[in-house]
Amino acid sequence: MSIKYAHTNIVAKDWRRLADFYVNVFDCKYLDPERDLSGKWIENVTKIDKVRIRGVHLALPGYREGGPTLEIFEYTPESLRIQQPPQINDQGFTHIAFVVDNVAEVLAKVIKNGGKKYGELVKKEYDSLGILTVVYAVDPECNIIEIQNWEK
Repeated sequence: MSIKYAHTNIVAKDWRRLADFYVNVFDCKYLDPERDLSGKWIENVTKIDKVRIRGVHLALPGYREGGPTLEIFEYTPESLRIQQPPQINDQGFTHIAFVVDNVAEVLAKVIKNGGKKYGELVKKEYDSLGILTVVYAVDPECNIIEIQNWEK
């Protein structure tokens, strides 16, 4: 049996705007084709009548072709469920993380591209692992992102 991680999905209010954010800030790359999903098969998968989903897969930085992707989908307005912005301590999936060369510089790009700082930027020394520089931020749709760097 072979198992391979495929993708993480973010449901967006505006998939193009959110995808552009991840391309501009984290150097993700668009992968063709754009998705425009509808019909009985996707209704059966999602359990949503008359659903239409549009979006794209983004190649994640640091991975070669065929690596895991970030899938950004937008559901038609009548089937989109709006919820409160996620909190870091919510049950379930709460954030994605990127390792970067300069945490403060990437945080500035997040803010410049419509995101916001979530918590404080901190440095923490671990005896066996090195020095962690880390901050949480949110993208333009309030999805939480961890930005980190490890120094030996």
